[in-house]
Amino acid sequence: MNEFKKNILLVEDDVRLSELVREYLEKQGYEILVEYRGDFAANRIFDEKPDMVILDLMLPGKDGLSICRDVRSNYKGPILILTAREDDMDQVAGLELGADDYVKKPVEPRVLLARIRALFRRVEISFPDDPSLSEQKTRIGFGSLLVNVASRTVTLSGEPVDLSTMEFDLLWFLASEPGKVLDREFLYQSVKGREYDGLDRSMDVAISRLRKKLKDNPDQPVRIKTVWGTGYLFVADAWGEKAGS
Repeated sequence: MNEFKKNILLVEDDVRLSELVREYLEKQGYEILVEYRGDFAANRIFDEKPDMVILDLMLPGKDGLSICRDVRSNYKGPILILTAREDDMDQVAGLELGADDYVKKPVEPRVLLARIRALFRRVEISFPDDPSLSEQKTRIGFGSLLVNVASRTVTLSGEPVDLSTMEFDLLWFLASEPGKVLDREFLYQSVKGREYDGLDRSMDVAISRLRKKLKDNPDQPVRIKTVWGTGYLFVADAWGEKAGS
């Protein structure tokens, strides 16, 4: 974990729950900011630039899905959504709009903490301060695609591609092993930091969004292929030019 204290903006209108979460997370070493209204959340996010946003979906003024949609293209930090619904409609909708993970209510503090830590680990990919390490360790290029893990940026044909934290991490893992089938369990554990429970659809949603953003045909993908019953395959020579590093 970074030596500097991480700050998290909690957008939650339940005052009692907000205070309980704030107290628990502050004891774990985080700085917690709280916003109770949805219509004030976007300005708080842009003005205060928190390291993470925890976003309830049912809020006064503006709902959490709308907030996620409004801020995702400009806010690069992880977004963790809270949902009280038992079905997966809210989870899928939030992930489609760029959220990185979700936690169901009632919130179990240890589960919330584990998800927060996993998200922060995903955005803190770093390399030793060793001048012998080449730029190839932090950059991967395949024709029109360039992925830079140091700056966590992606360009396609020279144009920037806005990816959520999970989408970027999936692309990095896949592009790091071109031509190799990576199974779902490995990807899930690597990206999410926990065992796959067989029910979570966030991986499917993230792959689908990733294909759309990388201009891969969702019906017949050629750049990121599904190997049924196994996992996913990154195709190195499917990016319009000769693959390179």
